[in-house]
Amino acid sequence: MSAFDHKKALADIPHKPGVYQYFDEEDLLIYIGKAKDLRNRVGSYFNQDKHQINGKTKVLVSKIRRISFTIVDTEIDAWLLENSLIKKHQPRYNIMLKDDKTYPWIIIKKEDFPRIYWTRKMIKDGSTYFGPYASVGMMHTILDLIKETYTLRTCNLPLTPQNINDGKFKVCLEYQIGNCKGPCQNYQSKADYDQNIEEITAILNGKIGNVIREVKQVVKKASEDLNFELAYSYQKKLLFLEKYQSKSTVVNSAITNIDVVSIASDERYAFVNYLKVVNGSIIQTQTIEIKKRLDETDEELLTIAITEFRTKFSSTSKEIIVPFTIPLLDKNLKFTVPKLGEKKKLLELSEKNVLFFKREKLNQYEKLNPDLRTDRILTQMQKDLRLTQLPQHIECFDNSNFQGKYPVSAIVVFKDAKPSKKDYRHFNVKTVEGPNDFATMEEAVYRRYKRMLEEEQSLPQLIIIDGGKGQLSSAVSSLKKLGIHKKVTVIGIAKRLEELYYPGDSFPLYLDKKSETLKIIQQLRDEAHRFGITFHRKKRDQGTLKTELEIIPGIGKTTADKLLVKFKSVKKIKEATEEELAQVLNKKQIIALTDYFKA
Repeated sequence: MSAFDHKKALADIPHKPGVYQYFDEEDLLIYIGKAKDLRNRVGSYFNQDKHQINGKTKVLVSKIRRISFTIVDTEIDAWLLENSLIKKHQPRYNIMLKDDKTYPWIIIKKEDFPRIYWTRKMIKDGSTYFGPYASVGMMHTILDLIKETYTLRTCNLPLTPQNINDGKFKVCLEYQIGNCKGPCQNYQSKADYDQNIEEITAILNGKIGNVIREVKQVVKKASEDLNFELAYSYQKKLLFLEKYQSKSTVVNSAITNIDVVSIASDERYAFVNYLKVVNGSIIQTQTIEIKKRLDETDEELLTIAITEFRTKFSSTSKEIIVPFTIPLLDKNLKFTVPKLGEKKKLLELSEKNVLFFKREKLNQYEKLNPDLRTDRILTQMQKDLRLTQLPQHIECFDNSNFQGKYPVSAIVVFKDAKPSKKDYRHFNVKTVEGPNDFATMEEAVYRRYKRMLEEEQSLPQLIIIDGGKGQLSSAVSSLKKLGIHKKVTVIGIAKRLEELYYPGDSFPLYLDKKSETLKIIQQLRDEAHRFGITFHRKKRDQGTLKTELEIIPGIGKTTADKLLVKFKSVKKIKEATEEELAQVLNKKQIIALTDYFKA
């Protein structure tokens, strides 16, 4: 097939709302999208000068060989059509809605004297389904309430009027123990049974307040009529209903019928939470996972998820609470971005749920595939630190000295956000006299990367300097001398307020104290400090020992060094035999050393 001429194809596409479909060279449907202006939206895929298109989208565009479209009257029609077509065809480059469970439903069976039970399968037989329930525990709580409050049959007998009148059935044990009123033998009328079903339907629809008010009226009238047995049974029912209502998530009775949605996403996945609120109570909630295909925005993903939820939960609400403006115009729907009040609290509740769900899901994925965590952290670090590439190789420098003596520098290396201890290095400072932290940093950085260049090793993507502007400037000075200051990113971290400094920028960057990026930087800094201090103490202790050994007559600096290299510590020198000492000392020195330690 010849190369695709997108300009010719665009000329045939109108400025109308609708749905567009992309086909590849085998005429296979690979993508479905919606637009309020078809030509502008489709044209945006091919106009790379004006639109920053990511890698996946470029691959999609390169595969397009045919475009078809369907014009609709309104944007909402395009929205619904897109959703149904994606479900039907499941194109390769469209997002995947992932619902990893078959959630249970409560069913009111379409039959004489309807049974009520739970199921995971929906059958189109005219029965009424409520749900799905994301919480199985909540579903069983509701069924327990119904069982405790209403005496309904649990058998599957065909209780037709003909069968009952012909006397085909006998009451069972459920009737004897009071769990059923015996409709099979006409002990309970159909009108009375249907009244129970109406009340249960109202409860499952979230209208429990209406049922409570009606039950209170029955209790009041029965008491006035001195029908205490009826009053007692309905009072018992009232207690169960009020107990259930207190356990449900009550919002505000003024909020009658609304949907609430929120989203949390990263580069690969998005998670969307849905709350259905009826008469002041949250009666249904669910969170779904969406696996991204292209660089879909949160607005686009939320729009698709809303369609999914409203279809699944048969929502008829006219208002949807959202975290940001949805680019969808429909006179029958109102999108609200709340700032204050009960609706804001509902949105915050939804956001808490979706963030928890996201955290749990990503933790599961990362346990199964640790590389996912590494990729996520490195991507987040690149974004937070404004890097041009993933910081797969990070190095951190730290200096130590004791009252200006024994200055040392240490470098620790992290690869793929984990310590690479075999690459740790420390430096004995050679060119600096006295306590000059800036000069020490300059020497360490210069020596480190001069050697890496000489050995043709790959440079790190990020260098971290433990210190403020002064140490950072010293490090940059060395990088400039080596001609690599534009090849790597270098930042300084000040200890007191965890401020991050960039060369030439007088204003520090502050990261969220809980961010993983800051935690990795702190881990690097602390590891560099630990490694540097360990080396520094060792060197300082050796310096102290050498001073002690040099006091001994006949043993100078060179001989003291040789002893420490040979025996490592004063304790081992004390315990050494004359034969062992003779490998380093002459006979006169051995006598002097032995006399010194005996004194």
